[in-house]
Amino acid sequence: MQIFKPLYERAILWARHPRAPALLTGLSFVEAIIFPVMPEVMLAPMCVANPRKSLWFATLSLMGSMAGALVGYALGHYAFEALKPLFAALGMLDGIEAGIDLVKAKMAESPWAVFTFLVLGGFMPIPMKVFTWASGIVGVPMLQYVLSMLIGRGKRVYLLGIAIRLGGARAEAALRRWIEPVGWIATALVVALVGWLIWRAST
Repeated sequence: MQIFKPLYERAILWARHPRAPALLTGLSFVEAIIFPVMPEVMLAPMCVANPRKSLWFATLSLMGSMAGALVGYALGHYAFEALKPLFAALGMLDGIEAGIDLVKAKMAESPWAVFTFLVLGGFMPIPMKVFTWASGIVGVPMLQYVLSMLIGRGKRVYLLGIAIRLGGARAEAALRRWIEPVGWIATALVVALVGWLIWRAST
C-alpha cells in the first residue's frame, strides 16, 4: 500500500500554487509552536518544483520557524501550566516533559551546553516545538536559545535547499523513486526518537 507517493504528488501540485511561499512560512511558524507536521514536508516539494528558488524557500521557512520559536518560548515560559491539559489531550505532553528533563540536565552543566544540545537537536527529526516549549519552561538564556534555533533549524532547511538546487532534475527523480521507503524510515525514526526521549526522562 502506497501512502507517501500520492501525498508527494499532491504536495508537488500545492508547491506550484502562487501562495505556496506564504503557506510555507505559516506552516514553519505554526510547527514551531504546536503543529505536528514538519515544514520540510512542504519545503522539499517546493524546492523540487522550482530549484532556482530553493534557497529563498529555505529562508522563508527559517524566518517562519524563528518567529514561531520565539512565540513557543514565551508560551512555554508563561503559559505551560495552564495549557497542560491541552497537550495531554493532543498526546504531546509526554514528549514535551521528556524534553524539559533533558534541557534541565544540560542547563545544570552550563548555558552553552544547552546551546550545543539544541543545535544538535535541531538536526534530528524531532518536532521543533518540543525544544521551543521546553526551553521556555526551563528558562534557557535568550542568546543561547536564539542562536541554537537559528543554527539548528537553519542547517536543516538550507542543506535540503542546497541539495535539491544542485541536484535539479536528478534530485526530483530520486525523491520520486524513493519517497515511499524514505517516508516510512522517517516515520520510524520519529517514533523511535520520541520513545527514547520518554524512556530517558523516566530513568
